Amino acid sequence: MIKPFNRKAKRIKRHLAIRRRVSGTMAAPRLSVFVSEKHAYAQIIDDEHSKTLVSASTTEKSIREALNGKTWNKAAARRIGEEIGKRAIEMGLKKVVFDRGGFLYHGRIKEIADGARESGLEF
Repeated sequence: MIKPFNRKAKRIKRHLAIRRRVSGTMAAPRLSVFVSEKHAYAQIIDDEHSKTLVSASTTEKSIREALNGKTWNKAAARRIGEEIGKRAIEMGLKKVVFDRGGFLYHGRIKEIADGARESGLEF
């Protein structure tokens, strides 16, 4: 019997494997990213206290308007990276660990990381 291909289940399995190794502290919180078909989300999390410190997504009205409604491309992902980096620097966060969420480090995930690096975050 052949198992059906389930892309989401495989991504979640990879994410759990990554989460076993990557954990955010107050000194270096975790930058967690997620991309859906239409939107990109990023948040910086302190896992010791189970608290989200900073977040940004293409569902926010100000970001969506700046992108003219095109929230699903690489330019939108880079904008999210820049925004999360800017907000983190304002909070005094400089160093983070990157959690790609089980996605390949390619395309929009890479653009979020590059945008965050450009705005001053260190991975």
